[in-house]
Amino acid sequence: MSSHDDTPAGDEATAYPRPRRPATVAEAKAVGHPLRIRILRLCGQRELTNKELADRLGKSPGTILYHVRQLLDAGLLVPAEVRTGASGALEKPYRSAGVTWWLEDPLADAGPAAAMLPIQAFYDELLEGGPEAVAGMARFMLHLSDDDLHEFERRILAILDEYIETDDQRRDQPAYGGLVAMHRLPD
Repeated sequence: MSSHDDTPAGDEATAYPRPRRPATVAEAKAVGHPLRIRILRLCGQRELTNKELADRLGKSPGTILYHVRQLLDAGLLVPAEVRTGASGALEKPYRSAGVTWWLEDPLADAGPAAAMLPIQAFYDELLEGGPEAVAGMARFMLHLSDDDLHEFERRILAILDEYIETDDQRRDQPAYGGLVAMHRLPD
């Protein structure tokens, strides 16, 4: 399943699930770190400056700037309009370009450990939010053929695509994150 998390602009007449495009090498490299995945998520919620990201993520501004530049160079983050901050200084915020959800799995060729990066980013978000932030959860086990698994993923993606594609219509509502991960259970 897709493992990315920002909101696209799209055509509402599109059938679901929508087709994905292959990630470029730069895009795949850019999402290859859990901190960059979190930066994308945060900048998908609202425009944030390097300092705001550093404060929110508990990292140095230099560390954040390095990761922001990786995302900018790949076209996954874009500069937002310069604004005046509370102290009167000019601030340069960033926002998500809203494209990663619509990519084929950009981490597919990065090796088995890369599959854990979105899970690590999600776990970090859960820790930051605390137990009271969990709005719902479903833990399950299913016996599925390969065809059944493909159909299950297709149907889940169709629902998610529809909500993600129209998310800009609900920007006045609270933001929720989520993760759907299927894994083969050991015998």
